[in-house]
Amino acid sequence: MRVPSGSRAHPPAPLAARHCPAPPLSTAVLTRGCQAGTGGWARQRALRILSGGGIPAPEHGDPSPPQRAAMGCWRVPSTLLACLLLLRPLPSPACPDACRCSSGEVDCSKHALHEVPQNLPTNTSTLWLGYNFITMLRPHSFPFLPGLLLLSLPHNHLGLIHSQALVGLGALQELDLSHNQLTVLSPETFLPLTNLAMLNLGSNRLGELEPGVLRVLPQLQVLYLQDNPWVCSCGILPLWHWLSRNREKVQEKSSLLCRLPEQLNKYPIMAFGNESFRQCQETSLSAQHYVIFLIIGPFSFMASIFFCTFMGSIIVVYHNLRREPHFWRRPHICRGHSGRATRL
Repeated sequence: MRVPSGSRAHPPAPLAARHCPAPPLSTAVLTRGCQAGTGGWARQRALRILSGGGIPAPEHGDPSPPQRAAMGCWRVPSTLLACLLLLRPLPSPACPDACRCSSGEVDCSKHALHEVPQNLPTNTSTLWLGYNFITMLRPHSFPFLPGLLLLSLPHNHLGLIHSQALVGLGALQELDLSHNQLTVLSPETFLPLTNLAMLNLGSNRLGELEPGVLRVLPQLQVLYLQDNPWVCSCGILPLWHWLSRNREKVQEKSSLLCRLPEQLNKYPIMAFGNESFRQCQETSLSAQHYVIFLIIGPFSFMASIFFCTFMGSIIVVYHNLRREPHFWRRPHICRGHSGRATRL
């Protein structure tokens, strides 16, 4: 639209100001044309000319300069707002009241806890639960923590770990169960921990370990077993075999001592040799074997009695047949001179 010479064009500043919200401080320069009306649009055209783009020809349906200013003042803040929302950090997961959470590390130690908190952040990589009163790890004691790498449970009153207690912790690499009251461990307990590299079972009440406890840990590199009341009998043979093949993985070997029997008190387990277990059977009988023996034993006893009775009867009949063969013959009747029949 042309403006007659001698007359001044009034920029529709009130229209632009009415449709444009006040921009933030960081976008004041970008949206200055919004408050200036056509001045901002003219400034953009001047910048395009100076940059070598030439004077752009007006296109059909091209909005007027005031309309461009009004449209630009809406577009720029909206784009910046979307970028700010994308760059805004995600809210951190909830942290239990008795814990301190920071960058994936959750510290719940020394808070007199009796069980593992359930509302742990899903991004937890390190979990400290030492110096509490956790006496038992029940099935699925831990929430789903796919990134948990270190779990520390020392100085509790832990006496029992359920076989399903550590399900869902497949990424775990370090597990500290030292200074507790564990007396027995099931191989199924550590079965989910396929990536475990360090296991600390020191200062518990372990007398022996089942053969499969350490076999289910293929990535194990460091093992602590010191300060346990080991019973150095035939039951410790599987542990001795494993220790003999993995000496480099066992830490503090000098503290791995026998407690019982009395004559072997404080004797180093690593000092045993093959001759020490000469009397021991390497294959132990399970409860299933004893059940089979209880079923087969009485059955075989009754079967043997029946068989002996049957064979004895056959032998008696056979001997009777050989001694008195005439007993089974048919009697012959013959007539004498008197005409009377007589039996022979």
